Amino acid sequence: MGIGSRPVRVLVIDDSAVVRQILTKDLSTDRDIEVVGTATDPYVARDKIVKLKPDVLTLDIEMPRMDGLTFLRKIMRYHPLPVIIVSSLTARGGELAMEAIEAGAVDVMCKPGAAYKVGDMTIELIDKIKAAAQAKVYKRVPTQQSKNAAPKLALTRTTNKVIAIGTSTGGTEALRKVLALLPSNTPGIVVVQHMPQQFTKAFADSLNEVSAMHVTEARPGDTVSPGKVLIAPGSHHMMLKRSGAVYMVHLKEGPCVNRHRPSVDVLFKSVARFAGQNAIGVIMTGMGNDGAQGLLEMKQAGASTVGQDEQSCVVYGMPREAHKLGAVDIQCALDRIPQKILQLVEAGQIAAA
Repeated sequence: MGIGSRPVRVLVIDDSAVVRQILTKDLSTDRDIEVVGTATDPYVARDKIVKLKPDVLTLDIEMPRMDGLTFLRKIMRYHPLPVIIVSSLTARGGELAMEAIEAGAVDVMCKPGAAYKVGDMTIELIDKIKAAAQAKVYKRVPTQQSKNAAPKLALTRTTNKVIAIGTSTGGTEALRKVLALLPSNTPGIVVVQHMPQQFTKAFADSLNEVSAMHVTEARPGDTVSPGKVLIAPGSHHMMLKRSGAVYMVHLKEGPCVNRHRPSVDVLFKSVARFAGQNAIGVIMTGMGNDGAQGLLEMKQAGASTVGQDEQSCVVYGMPREAHKLGAVDIQCALDRIPQKILQLVEAGQIAAA
């Protein structure tokens, strides 16, 4: 039902024109809901809230200029309104969903994905909007303690993820098989394959011929984004860095680590530090123990980790050492690794195996 004799007035806040259009169209099919406006970001939304006086807001999290959680906290402090978070980052029970509720959101919803259709979402969202319109909301003023505390990062998860792969002996063919089965929209992949300097560019070019993703030898400052695979050059260590929401790679010469340059450990440890639970680590066939400690640090930072099993390895060295350390969440045959990667990506809960 609406509010009294009139429909519930809704303001849709999302930076995606497609999402704004779909929500406006679908929500308007219910006679008890009126979409009074849309906004591309919190600054536009602020002015429209004053002008249009909506009863309920739907709010995305990842937006330009200000993220949704920061805006939610401002709303609940200065102009409390019922807010429903609608974001691909707010899987039920996830950290961001809990943060949003704690900040004052009436409810959270995850945008449609592999297992959640637009129509199903709209039906549920309509019910949530009607319930939210009846909810009592109140100002949430930060306590003195929270004011003095170190500021908390607004987002504990990001849309773009990072897949880090380390391999050695037998890895050229293993990588070929894995990359050949991953779709073009797979999250960005960074790879260390133990290989001499003069071969890595040609190897990357050959992988590019069999992969739907774009495979290149990494250059300083290359961004790690969906559809891209960066192979560490044989002469340099490759490390993940982060600038704002953008992941990129840094290359350095330096001494060998675990008798290797590039070293899997160097890559994995940087991924643990800069991507944390937004990452998947994969360790495959190879001699020695390079990557085992780094994979453990990735797991401890919240990443999901996959190790190739003994039966499918050319040399069960690196994966074995990682497994012995307790660094491997999922152990499986080489031909199942692409499927496992995609399952972790599609689940939207990369940190959980």
